[in-house]
Amino acid sequence: MADGIAETELVRSERRGAVALLTLNRPDALNALNEALLRALAVAIEEVGRDASARALVITGEGRAFAAGADIEAMSHMSPVEAEAFSGLGHDTFSALEDLAIPTLAAVNGFALGGGCELACACDWIYASQKAVFGQPEVHLGLIPGFGGTSRVTRRVGLAWAKEIVLGGQNLKADEALRIGLANRLFEPDALVDAALAAGEAVASNGPLAVASAKRVLQQAQEADLRVANALERTAFGAVFATEDKSEGVAAFLEKRDPNFPGK
Repeated sequence: MADGIAETELVRSERRGAVALLTLNRPDALNALNEALLRALAVAIEEVGRDASARALVITGEGRAFAAGADIEAMSHMSPVEAEAFSGLGHDTFSALEDLAIPTLAAVNGFALGGGCELACACDWIYASQKAVFGQPEVHLGLIPGFGGTSRVTRRVGLAWAKEIVLGGQNLKADEALRIGLANRLFEPDALVDAALAAGEAVASNGPLAVASAKRVLQQAQEADLRVANALERTAFGAVFATEDKSEGVAAFLEKRDPNFPGK
C-alpha cells in the first residue's frame, strides 16, 4: 500500500475509444512521484504499448496537481547511490513513455513541478489548464532535475529559457508557459481532459503506421544534422509506400470516403 492506495491503483488506466487515459492517483500527496508511483506508471505505459488498439495516450493527474515533483520526503533519506538509482528509475520510465509509437499528450491540470514538469515534457505535447503551474524548483533544495529536466525542457523551449527555468527555479504560470512554448494550448479547467482526449481521437483517425513513422523521424532528427535528418525522412517516406495503410488512405481520398486503416 502507498498512502492508503494499493500500488495497482496509483495509476488509473481507462480507455476512451482509441485513446488510453492514465491518471496519476496519489492526490493527497499532490501526485508526488515516489518509487511506487513511478513503477506503477512504468507498468501502465508498458501495457499501453502492448495494446495495438490504443492509438494515442493522455496522461493527467487526480486532484489539484498533475504531479508536484518527486517525493521530497522519500528523497530526504537517500544516499548518493540510492539517489542515482531513483533518478535512473525516473529516466527509464519517462524514456519508455517517450519511446511509445503512439502520440502522447500531457493534460496538465494543476502543479507540474520538478518531476511533474519532466513527465509532461516526456510527452509529445502538452495541453494545460489555465490554472496549471510549471517549474523546475530543485535548486531551491540544493538539488538539480533528476528525471530529464535539463535535456527535455531545453529541447522544448530553447537553452536560454531552460537556463532561467532550471537555474532560477521560479514557477511559471500557464499563460507564460504557453508564450514560451512549454505548453501547446490552454483550456478552462473543466474542459482540459476532454480537449486532450479529442486531440487524441483526431490523431487516432490517421494512419497508425504513418503516425508512428513520423514520430520516430521527428525524434531521431533532433539528434542529427540536417542532411542526416532529411535522409531519415526520405527512407521512412519510401517505407510507408509498402504498407496497406498507404493503399487504403490513398484509395479513400480518391474515392471521397473516410479511410479504414488496418494498421498494416
